[in-house]
Amino acid sequence: MYEFCVFAGTTEGRELTEALLDAGASVTACVATEYGQTLLGSHPKLTISARRLTEEEMEALLASRDFACVIDATHPYASAVTENIAAACEGAGRPYLRLLRGSQEGGDGAVSVPDAAAAAAYLSEREGNVLLTTGSKELSLYTGMKDFAARTYARVLPMDASLAACREVGLEPSHIIAMQGPFSREMNAATLRAVDARFLVTKDTGRSGGFLEKLEAARDAGAVALVVGRPPQREGLEPEALLALLEERYGLRFRRRVTVAGIGPGSREQMTQEALRAVRQADCLIGASRMLELARPGQETFAAIQPEVIRDFLRRRRDLRRAVVVLSGDVGFFSAAKKLLPALAEFDCRVLPGLSSLSALCAQLGTSYEDVVPVSVHGRERDIVPDVLRNRRVFALVGGENGVSGLCRSLTEAGLGEVSVSVGERLSYPDQRITRGTARELAEGRFQSLSAVLIENSRADPLVSPGLPDAAFQRGADRTGSVVPMTKSEVRAVALAKLALRESSLCWDVGAGTGSVAIEMARLCRRGHVYAIERKEDALLLLEENRKKFRLSNLTAVAGAAPAACRDLPAPTHVFIGGSGGNLRDIIALALEKNPKVRIVAAAIALETAAELTACAKEFPFTYTETVSLTVARDRRAGPYRLMTGQNPVYLFTFGWEETV
Repeated sequence: MYEFCVFAGTTEGRELTEALLDAGASVTACVATEYGQTLLGSHPKLTISARRLTEEEMEALLASRDFACVIDATHPYASAVTENIAAACEGAGRPYLRLLRGSQEGGDGAVSVPDAAAAAAYLSEREGNVLLTTGSKELSLYTGMKDFAARTYARVLPMDASLAACREVGLEPSHIIAMQGPFSREMNAATLRAVDARFLVTKDTGRSGGFLEKLEAARDAGAVALVVGRPPQREGLEPEALLALLEERYGLRFRRRVTVAGIGPGSREQMTQEALRAVRQADCLIGASRMLELARPGQETFAAIQPEVIRDFLRRRRDLRRAVVVLSGDVGFFSAAKKLLPALAEFDCRVLPGLSSLSALCAQLGTSYEDVVPVSVHGRERDIVPDVLRNRRVFALVGGENGVSGLCRSLTEAGLGEVSVSVGERLSYPDQRITRGTARELAEGRFQSLSAVLIENSRADPLVSPGLPDAAFQRGADRTGSVVPMTKSEVRAVALAKLALRESSLCWDVGAGTGSVAIEMARLCRRGHVYAIERKEDALLLLEENRKKFRLSNLTAVAGAAPAACRDLPAPTHVFIGGSGGNLRDIIALALEKNPKVRIVAAAIALETAAELTACAKEFPFTYTETVSLTVARDRRAGPYRLMTGQNPVYLFTFGWEETV
């Protein structure tokens, strides 16, 4: 693999060094200071020279190694260094390439001057404080300016050499701002206001050098941006063209970099500085139309939300160096990034987090969110009722024209009309709206199509363990006077344990009776669904009463005898058979037909039923079968004493494919 020498004291130089290393090349990187060395980091194939080199020292370095080529990525204003590098390459017989930094227009209100001497002359003819951001090495060029020490503030790197240069030209400590960038628009503007600067002196450092942020800050602070022009530039290539040349000439393969940025609720004020900087420096913004309102004037945009469309666009546009995909909220919280990042696997993706809608809403409400359960019903079918029943505080991201009102109606219909609901619309924008009320009160309201909702249920029941008391269920007799059957608590708990349910399971309860097993299934499978099949009308009425009592929207009663009543039902993941009506084999066969990997638990009291289930264990192709015999005794009062009374023995047969699912 090739070895390259990169003069890398700029953002572009560091990025190029990283790209070469990622492509498998070896790199000797030359920077002027130890600080520059720290920015490069470490890598097994990276060698760093951290000091200023003369032309002779450069030539000696280049002659000492078999460099494929030398890449000059120095600052566009470091013309003397560039000439030294070019001369050293000629002397050592090494190919020379120049990496150019793109220039930017000065913008409205900016004044351009050819050099520092012209800038000093311009300022001498005018009154007002000056903020110099051109570096410590050129301070002496401004000392001839009228009232230099009194009106000049210098922003320099926090290094001994920089501070010494400030002292040498007579600047007082109060006129020295020692800070390391990059600086945001807001930070630049705050600095200008703090020193009451009428003028900002800067160089055209391009997008990566924070030039745009300085121009915008000057306008914000009512200052004049005085732009010192670039010296004549050697011919060279901008980054994308240079990478293409390196690929063609040396067979390297560079992964293109793409930034995926969470922009928070939407306003600039609630974006992270890192995301804001990425957006401002992007040569193309990609995202939903609403997000593209962040684009600066003249910035290229591409409206798209589908991962494949974004990927294909980036494949076509190899000229884009700083493509940024903007996503609302936080990239790790109900975000399109979940599908987007796998689609962009061929690119080198940098992911920037943002402020989530959950944290934004809770901040407006003045409450914490550490105990909030987040769900999303935006763009997906999701029944939120089980979550609200179980949790005291639930956050929901709601979309659709009737999203919030429809959600509140669902809660009301489920008997949860009195839960507290707080709705946040257009969070972070000047016209944001916070609405509070009960679900019943907000059921007919009108809200934005995308809203954040906090639901608080003070009467939530977090109990999820199986085996509810028998008394928790409505019981009754059928028309013959017989009590409608119900699987008792102890047997029910063991049966549910053997089923090994998941939150998203789709279940059949065959011969549901009063629905005790189906009720517990629905409570456990809050993101799934339960179908309770029952042929007796009186039992169905009791089942519906129990469903309403427990406010379960993920439980559906199915009238009829199995298996006929099950033929149009979705394929089950789990089946409980409490009563078969003599159709045991046909029920199991249908369940297997719909899902060959179904898990079945069947209860038997009669020995004949137990015998039939034993035969089924051999007849059907299950790889795991288990039979458990349960004998339960309950206490009863007999005068001053309590005696144990035995219940009918129950056999539980489990059919599946492994011991635990």
